[in-house]
Amino acid sequence: MGFSLASSSSLWYSYLNKSPASKGLRKTVYVDGRQKLTVKLKIPGFHSAQSRSSCCCKLEGIDFEERTSPAEVKEEIERCYELIRRLGRGVVYLGSARLGSDHPHYAQAFELGKEIANLLNCTSWSGAGPGLMDAVTKGALEAGKPVGGFKISKEAGEWTATNFHPYLPLQNYLTCRFFSARKHGLVDAAVRATSSDKTAVVALPGGIGTLDEAFEILALIQLERIGSLLPVPFILMNYDSFYSKLLEFIDDCESWGTVSNGEVASLWKVCNTNAEALTYLEEYYAGEVSCNFS
Repeated sequence: MGFSLASSSSLWYSYLNKSPASKGLRKTVYVDGRQKLTVKLKIPGFHSAQSRSSCCCKLEGIDFEERTSPAEVKEEIERCYELIRRLGRGVVYLGSARLGSDHPHYAQAFELGKEIANLLNCTSWSGAGPGLMDAVTKGALEAGKPVGGFKISKEAGEWTATNFHPYLPLQNYLTCRFFSARKHGLVDAAVRATSSDKTAVVALPGGIGTLDEAFEILALIQLERIGSLLPVPFILMNYDSFYSKLLEFIDDCESWGTVSNGEVASLWKVCNTNAEALTYLEEYYAGEVSCNFS
């Protein structure tokens, strides 16, 4: 099994030299002319209860491809922007890759993706991965609206078997090498270029990756790097009180003085149901229209 990711050859040399599992295996490590480090390891009797460092040695062939120039990242960001230019800006969904079709939040996300696509008549964007990202993608497709995505090679803690999406056409998504490029794409897809653009950011239940993306976008809204001229609605979907503990933590932050009272609440809308989210978006853009005519 092989895959690529940005890494440092020197770090992996250090790891292999220090790891007990690597004893006697350093002769299998080599660096070729393209600055790649290929590690071929076989650990007899490996099982999942072993340490994390041993888990790194499970794969028989690992291809670590380094970034050779910042221009590579720039080029990938430009490809993200080109995809957005072709498909159009719209609603950006952030959510768990781990919650499958048997989870109740999957069905809720599917319906939300379908209803928002119909309401805003826009492109639906996501990380083009499994779980809740898959749910909103299928929902938007059922509504007959365009979808786009920025895929990455690792989702739900697992390396994907292929860089190809299982059903989206190639022209509708980009498989990113760099997380920074992917984030640029997810942010730009929600930025409103004109007053006629109807976009939104919707944070569905999720883990570390979802929280990382959600709070990064929230910080950009707070600093007016997004929505300074044309505001972008941000919705936190609190299905089954999923985010209630997080909201309590934010209240604690206010008590400690690390955020101002009501500061975070002013940046997003917390919705417990799809109906609340749809009503909020409908009123949000209806309010903009009435302001434009007043």
